[in-house]
Amino acid sequence: MSGQARKWVWEHSASRGTARLVLLSIADRIPDAQCVAYASVAELMERTNASRNAVRSSLALLEDAGELEILDGYEGPQHSTVYRMPRPAAWLAKVAAAQKADPELHVEDIEILTDSDPAPALEDLDEERLRKHRIRPKAGSESGPRRQNLTGSKSAPPRQNLTPPRVRNRPLSGSETDPQNCSEPKVNRRYSSSAAGVTSAMDWPVDDASLSWAQQQGHLARLGEQGLQAADAKWRHYRAAWSPRPAADWAADWQSWIAREHTPTPQRPNLYALPGGNPTPQAGMTKADLHMAALLAAVDEPTGTE
Repeated sequence: MSGQARKWVWEHSASRGTARLVLLSIADRIPDAQCVAYASVAELMERTNASRNAVRSSLALLEDAGELEILDGYEGPQHSTVYRMPRPAAWLAKVAAAQKADPELHVEDIEILTDSDPAPALEDLDEERLRKHRIRPKAGSESGPRRQNLTGSKSAPPRQNLTPPRVRNRPLSGSETDPQNCSEPKVNRRYSSSAAGVTSAMDWPVDDASLSWAQQQGHLARLGEQGLQAADAKWRHYRAAWSPRPAADWAADWQSWIAREHTPTPQRPNLYALPGGNPTPQAGMTKADLHMAALLAAVDEPTGTE
């Protein structure tokens, strides 16, 4: 029957170009008078040597022209699309009816097919014949196999909602013994600000015992009041990054620093004095800032020649 379908395409189809090649490729696969055949887009691309878009566009044009029908209720091997050529099917049905009425009638004597000759209805398709040609109804149809229940039967146990590993329920407010913020230190720990006698170098005040020691050892007379203040400022600057310690430890370290401090050079401005007469540098000043302050202080220092 494929020869009759191809003959109809050559003699009566209005298709052109790639659409005509697609229709001929489908007609070449028709096995019987029902004019039903399956073909995938990849197979039509290979047969017509056309692109995927060209094949799909041709199928749409043929369907709009009424020369091709897509049977959505059927499928071929590997879920390929099933097509029917309604005009050749109507012509072959007319030939079969005429020859049934007059067995001696030749095909050439039968009138040419007109638009008034309808194609056989889809309900009249012989599914047994279609199955022989590996065309069967899609799953879920009335005559096809039942669709598998992917969600499980009613008697199946419900799926458990398992808790992901390493996920625990934590109270939002925290316990009474632990702080709510993990970065907050516990009370009375080593570095807690509330621990008795523990402070930073910037907050430690020079006690009377340390001042008396500096005076008795002659460091106050050697450095002078401004030199002692500058040495204290340098010590705090270099100890600012140290961890908090007891006041006794800061006092011992401060005395060791003062003992090693050099005596200021006569007739030389204090290198760590600030412009404007303020001998104490600001906390957090870098070494470059201290040197700049010393240069500005030297510029402001009176020379006696004014």
